[in-house]
Amino acid sequence: MNTPPPAPETAVLKALAYGSQQAIDNPFPASSYLSPPPAGAGFSRIFPSLSFYWAVCAIVGRSMLLAKKGKYDDRCWVASSLGILAALEQCGIRVSATGLDHVKTLDGPCVFIANHMSTLETFVLPGMIQPYKPVTFVVKESLLNYPFFRHVMRARKPIAVARRNPREDLATVLTEGAERLDKGQSIIIFPQSTRNRTLDPQQFNSLGVKLARKAGVPALPLALRTDAWGMGGVFGLLKDYGRINPGLEVHFSFGEPVAIAGNGKAEHAAIYDFIRSHLLQWGLEAQPLPSGGAAGNKPKIDF
Repeated sequence: MNTPPPAPETAVLKALAYGSQQAIDNPFPASSYLSPPPAGAGFSRIFPSLSFYWAVCAIVGRSMLLAKKGKYDDRCWVASSLGILAALEQCGIRVSATGLDHVKTLDGPCVFIANHMSTLETFVLPGMIQPYKPVTFVVKESLLNYPFFRHVMRARKPIAVARRNPREDLATVLTEGAERLDKGQSIIIFPQSTRNRTLDPQQFNSLGVKLARKAGVPALPLALRTDAWGMGGVFGLLKDYGRINPGLEVHFSFGEPVAIAGNGKAEHAAIYDFIRSHLLQWGLEAQPLPSGGAAGNKPKIDF
């Protein structure tokens, strides 16, 4: 089997410094990506969590200053995302991505429907998607007021939901999401009700398919494994920022776009099965859909 070629390491590192325009415009020129082999044993390899979070603070801090000045644009978002990727690789974590051509060659916007495993995907996905397709996330409203991140979050103009009333959240996502899609901006949705290393159909709602059907755009399945960025935090604090484990590889696999027909039930099942098959391939647990293909119906959203 052919090994996908790695993107030049210097390109990612230049992007970290907001340098190379080419690295930011087309950071993944091939259809697949695989990190270069880890080099040597330095501070980042010996103390991966400390090294990584130091880099995260530097990147987010610089992004915050730019956002406060109204200068945190698409290019800066991609550069900071690639900087996080470079920091992960420097700690010894290998990242692979397949199916990138499905993102690059799709004409028009789509709804990305992905499983949700850690904070890693929310930092890294912009660098993989935004250079080729304008995109945003659905986020919880409280993040727009979070002290360290609020300026960056607001600069990206995400779709924000309060998470107090599921019906209101559903209406917000369907209305605002359809408006964004109509303007050519794609949407990333995580249908699981909580971040998890496993996949349970009862926790995987059909909100993404509902939005794609309403807007008349395809859904694009995305399977990911990102538990190298652990959860749980330190002494139970900062649960989104756990231990960094270089022994685990990070995987992203983009599937072919799926056109939604009828009530979308069959397409929802196909997307779920795509994600499930990859998680099983990567050695994780993933429950099959129950007979009839029904999955979770409550539009509860996690971020």
